[in-house]
Amino acid sequence: MKLFKNIICLGAASVMLFSTGCREDLMDLSPYASISSGNMWTTENLADQGVMGIYNMLFYGYIGADLYVFESFGVSSDCRDQQGLMKGNLTAGSGMFSTYWRNHYEGIHRANDAIANLSKAPLSAAKLGRLTAEAKFFRAFFYYKLNMVFKGVPLYLEPTELEELVKGRETEAKIWEVVIADLTDCINEPNLPNKYAAGSSDYGRITKSAAYALRGKVYQWTKEWAKADADFAKVGEMGHSLFDGDYKQLFKEANEQCDEMIFSMQCIGQSGYGNTFSFRYGSRVVFEQGWNTYLASTDFADSYECADGSKFNWDDYLPGYSSMTPAARSVFFLRDNMTEKEITNLKNAGADMSKYLPTGNEARILKAYANRDPRLTKTLITPYSTFYGASGANSYTYTLRWPYRGADTAEPFDVRTDTNNRFYYLFRKFVAEGATEIASRNYSQIDIPLIRYADVLLGRAEAINEQGFSQTAVDLVNQVRQRAGAALLQTTDASKPTYVNNQADMRERIRNERRWEFAAEGVNFFDEMRWRTLHETKVKPGSGLKQVWGENQYTDSWGGDHYYNWPIPTAECQMNENLVQVEGWIN
Repeated sequence: MKLFKNIICLGAASVMLFSTGCREDLMDLSPYASISSGNMWTTENLADQGVMGIYNMLFYGYIGADLYVFESFGVSSDCRDQQGLMKGNLTAGSGMFSTYWRNHYEGIHRANDAIANLSKAPLSAAKLGRLTAEAKFFRAFFYYKLNMVFKGVPLYLEPTELEELVKGRETEAKIWEVVIADLTDCINEPNLPNKYAAGSSDYGRITKSAAYALRGKVYQWTKEWAKADADFAKVGEMGHSLFDGDYKQLFKEANEQCDEMIFSMQCIGQSGYGNTFSFRYGSRVVFEQGWNTYLASTDFADSYECADGSKFNWDDYLPGYSSMTPAARSVFFLRDNMTEKEITNLKNAGADMSKYLPTGNEARILKAYANRDPRLTKTLITPYSTFYGASGANSYTYTLRWPYRGADTAEPFDVRTDTNNRFYYLFRKFVAEGATEIASRNYSQIDIPLIRYADVLLGRAEAINEQGFSQTAVDLVNQVRQRAGAALLQTTDASKPTYVNNQADMRERIRNERRWEFAAEGVNFFDEMRWRTLHETKVKPGSGLKQVWGENQYTDSWGGDHYYNWPIPTAECQMNENLVQVEGWIN
């Protein structure tokens, strides 16, 4: 029984907690609506429900759910849903900022309520210690998420009423200090287990390994590299390891409790308790018809290395490719045996049909994807690759072809999308396959990892490298690359593209490794914020939503370096006169 299945079984009791704004747009998933805080902690059962209400916050927007919105390297949204961060026109009144702020503070106040009141419940000393540690972990996690983007926020460590919310912002450093203190308390709590075994009814609850991993990530932000290294090393000592299998299978329900998973959003196939990743990343031939709302960046797809570790270059496969206009080189992505009408239409659209191979076009383009880092085709549906999808209750194997002819239940079984008049890369990661893998497109039961061991290994490699180039950092990265099937880095043969021998080169290799390994998981955006590279690598000139041959549908625009320090939401400034707006933003 999954952890959140236990939440459902707990019943409908609830507790009144402070919320900084209107609750209408929040998912009311937890038992938090009718029982007052004073009465919530009078029995062991109610205390359990109160703590479960904190876990439920993972299903609120921008906390555990909806992380694809921030996947600004691996994901760019279709023009109808273009991400404001990419358009460069956000204001302090933008809903993204207020919802992010409100939801995380909702979690903080639930955690504060538990921390202050759990001792009133008739709990054993061991259970009291464990539940308090879980609540402190979540308080740390919520403040961690806030501090990464707002860089200093009001600090509340006690249950607070609406009229008492009058504090100004604490410094970024002070918030990190509090987060570290809470996580240290978790680590020092003797009744918090190191790790739960797969299949345990408590699997999904907070553990010491999760606390060490999160504290290590905080030390990355504070650039205390030796401490980060030490904390990440501890996680491995507690029994976590890389999933020993195919990278694609790591994101399937069968392996969601493998030793790689450290902290994850526990999902079940029931309304309100699943994820929508499969729906938003999917296509019309995913079970119950997903929407490809969020699409993989063409620039990102092109960034994946060749199998030997060398940089991918289209000209190596299609001579002259880069000198052609995007419209002209669309010819290389056309399906075999096109009709005369299709040929005429594509020619009129700018394709250089003199380079078209009527019976070999598909095979030619497939070669450009066959000799690459295997994570490319296990993360994305690339042109002319197959996808095991569904129509109704039946499963079929589809192929991503252009132009679309389609038929969901008959030849040629083309992948059908919401954007059939354009040709994009689609996501494969987290997307349900066949007609039996998912309960509903709106509540996939596939767990969403928030911290996994690959993150720890690459985080440790970064921490070591920032103290000086080291073979140890190379070895840590190679553990991840070996599992992926990518060429291993080495320090002995300078003639090979895998050669690395200095800190700066290794730093960029670690960053790229994170970009490929965590694509579509909601991790990369926060990495780019920490490195302050978002404007250089994701929202650089010329970036934007592109068809696979590089033709722009819209162009991104960087709003300015103040985007690295999000504004206090306008509504919060209006309610609390002690909140002074962040430099570079106006209410």
